[in-house]
Amino acid sequence: MSAEAADPRRGADLAAHRCVNCHGDNGRSQTPGVPSLAGQPADFITVQMILLREGIRQAPAMNPFAQGVPDQDIEDLAAFFASLPPGPPDDRAPKDEALFAAGQALAGPRHCATCHVADYGGRAQIPRVAAQREEYLVHAMTEYRDGKRAGVDTQMNSAVVGLSNAHIAALAHYLAHLD
Repeated sequence: MSAEAADPRRGADLAAHRCVNCHGDNGRSQTPGVPSLAGQPADFITVQMILLREGIRQAPAMNPFAQGVPDQDIEDLAAFFASLPPGPPDDRAPKDEALFAAGQALAGPRHCATCHVADYGGRAQIPRVAAQREEYLVHAMTEYRDGKRAGVDTQMNSAVVGLSNAHIAALAHYLAHLD
């Protein structure tokens, strides 16, 4: 990593040319399958961008954009998105009380709040999952469960092992409807 401090203003300029078409002007994605970045911990964004840049994490839509991005640009982009207020996308589906309750019931025994913190706002290298796009959460958890994705460690893989598609859908609905 670079010795220079991250500059969120410079990150905003970089994001305007590289990121907003998919991740949204305010960091809240309106594009299905594309995660919101507003309010994500800067360390999380930095690590993910490096994993994408180095080809360690595969996300076909992102890998070409991450290729060759200098560390300072990554840190500035991360500082910018971390500085934005998080919130749900404008196209969030209505809350289904039964599905929300089912997801909430699964989150406790899975110890989701241990890493993602009590409000699911994330910390350090752990992402904010509260108010994230629901279909993105389903996609990510399914990939972790099926061994197609790993984070910087394998804790997410073990957290979702054995969950059915219905369980993942309930967890995603619960998390997506937290503010």
